[in-house]
Amino acid sequence: MQPKPQIVNLPVYQPGKPIEEVKKELGLEEVIKLASNENPYGSSPKALEAVRAELANISLYPDGSAAELAQALAAHLGVEQDQLIFGCGSDEVICLIARAFFLPGDENIMADQTFSVYKSNADIEGAVSIEVPLKDGVHDLEAMLAAVTERTKVIWICNPNNPTGTIIPSDELKAFLERVPERVMVVLDEAYYEYVTDETYPNGIPLISQYKNVVVLRTFSKIYGLASLRIGYGVGDASVIKLINQVREPFNTSRFAQAAALAALNDQSFIADCRRKNREGIEYLNREFDRLGLNYFPAHGNFIMVDVRTSAVEMFQALLKLGIIIRSGFGKYPNYIRVSVGTEEQNRKFIAALERVLKEQRILV
Repeated sequence: MQPKPQIVNLPVYQPGKPIEEVKKELGLEEVIKLASNENPYGSSPKALEAVRAELANISLYPDGSAAELAQALAAHLGVEQDQLIFGCGSDEVICLIARAFFLPGDENIMADQTFSVYKSNADIEGAVSIEVPLKDGVHDLEAMLAAVTERTKVIWICNPNNPTGTIIPSDELKAFLERVPERVMVVLDEAYYEYVTDETYPNGIPLISQYKNVVVLRTFSKIYGLASLRIGYGVGDASVIKLINQVREPFNTSRFAQAAALAALNDQSFIADCRRKNREGIEYLNREFDRLGLNYFPAHGNFIMVDVRTSAVEMFQALLKLGIIIRSGFGKYPNYIRVSVGTEEQNRKFIAALERVLKEQRILV
């Protein structure tokens, strides 16, 4: 057996601990998972109804082109259907971009603390990843521009950035795009787009008509609450989307995912309500972190990255024993944890557990 040499030492993605596993291991009746940036309010009731209705068609293959969803989504976004590509989560669209464009030795540029799937897919294709340090938790666009060479194929911009939650303002992003060579693809990953309330935040979709090298990624996993169904999408110039589609496997999104996404898209009042509750949750957590004297990055998604002034890995274990699952292990930020914004009750229980641990470890007196 001779695998690609570049994959031999690749780390396997480590998801957050499942709730049932934690309950069983620790003998807890209640566990709150705030690790995977899921929507704590679930999904639209209309999406659940659509999934139930689709059970009658479980023996049938899905529409490989997701035509009905594409028509509705194109109208919602103000683009043409041939500008859309659907994937098994936006993760798969990242994989397809790497498959379609990278040759061994090609270069791609990303932040040094961002969504790990960019680098893992580049590694699989034998591309060289140039990781540019964040500046105060935000993409350093000037440094990323300086890293562009003749071998650069793609620049990945996660906006809001995962895990820091920070955003790039519209004017800075446009100034950056003006200077990126047209031959270099810029992928704007806007997985958390619907959560952002900051007026300076750019909508990447209108930029596509001005910059043909821009591809925007979004997902139904986050605010739409369809994470388990795995459906996301990319938007770009039709000629670019055609190339990515050429390496897409047939039937890569299920009937259930397509039906649920279509129904969820048609319930924007649910989305607006989730956005409002999420912002209220962020404001509550910000106040509590301020009270506890903890530094944190400005949060624009549905998660916050906060400095707990001790080992984040140890904090993960301590909170886990109290039935709270968060995320740690961010190499450049060893004392920072990332916590998803939960319901009001979940947020209060998280803060109570965090304060208890900080006092037990004599970080707070």
